[in-house]
Amino acid sequence: MDTKLCRMLGIDFPLLAFSHCRDVVAAVSKSGGFGVFGAAGCTPEQLETELAWIDAHVDGKPYGVDLLIPENLTIRTAAGATQADLAAQISPTHRGFVQDLLRRHDVDPVSGYYQREDPARPVSYQSETGEHLMDVAFRHPIRLIANALGVPPASMLERARRHGIPCAALVGAREHAMRQVAAGVDIIVAQGTEAGGHCGEVSTMVVVPEVLRAVQGKVPVLAAGGIMTGRQMAACMAMGAAGAWTGSVWLATTEAETSPVFREKMVAARSRDTVRSRGRTGKPARQLRSAWTDAWEGPDSPGTLPMPLQGLISEPAMARVNKAAEGGNAKARELVSYFVGQGVGLVEDIPSCRQVVAGFMTEFAEALDDMASLAEGG
Repeated sequence: MDTKLCRMLGIDFPLLAFSHCRDVVAAVSKSGGFGVFGAAGCTPEQLETELAWIDAHVDGKPYGVDLLIPENLTIRTAAGATQADLAAQISPTHRGFVQDLLRRHDVDPVSGYYQREDPARPVSYQSETGEHLMDVAFRHPIRLIANALGVPPASMLERARRHGIPCAALVGAREHAMRQVAAGVDIIVAQGTEAGGHCGEVSTMVVVPEVLRAVQGKVPVLAAGGIMTGRQMAACMAMGAAGAWTGSVWLATTEAETSPVFREKMVAARSRDTVRSRGRTGKPARQLRSAWTDAWEGPDSPGTLPMPLQGLISEPAMARVNKAAEGGNAKARELVSYFVGQGVGLVEDIPSCRQVVAGFMTEFAEALDDMASLAEGG
């Protein structure tokens, strides 16, 4: 395919794969798609390690980086704030709630399964950390930089232009897309509520044409949210999207960072087994429903904390849960969850990334043939 988006990214097939796993990013790009490394939670040092590995394993194919630099946070931190500064704001009630929940599922809440983060580590989501992450990203041969949760910082847009690469942003509503275009974003990802992770409330089938109408062709628009097959990708492009931004489909691949237990739960799950919950990050994020998400919505819940405080209590807990579940703890398995979209109902097995990309290409071509046949009266 020779489209504006393909030329921008140096690709032939506009299938973008967001993943927190470097193996997935490299495998997708080598297979003909475009991997995007999700760097949320990385320190600059960790990001350097991950991108250096991708550079060495991607065979010169293009890839991108997605940073999580929220535009709006309830909890603001001063320059130089550390994880310890944030942790001091978490109430004993919330800590006790998590510890009791783990104990009820036979998971040690205090020791054995999780290496506590360095309390002197800088806060991941503050602007100065974002600048350091950009320093790292732009030292590597990335072909795209994206920002989640709001308009990218002005410095990201300026640096992207200086390096000659496009800057993308995710939106869940037409008004958000208009703000992004006005700010100078080059690519819009219109993400429906079906998506895994942070998402809005409008479905993909509605938000994509709304955003397309709003931006009036000024920038390419990628469709996202529940897209698991090449036929879905073709349907979105028939609406006018320039390609597809995918995430959940890669969680059920052999290269993915997900645990064997979670992959098994994905195969068994149906589309109604996901829920939008603040229980993992403090912001509404779609994930597989589990005893963890149920507990935060239950009558005994103290209520979720704002981002990023909720993550400081959920991530260590979920690390212990996953370790216990992998060790055969059946009760811990009830708590196992991860960010995944409603497309999980289409997961039937655990293929390789190469197989997934090939499947997208085959189904996409079949869909185009079917539409051509319809146009010819077939």
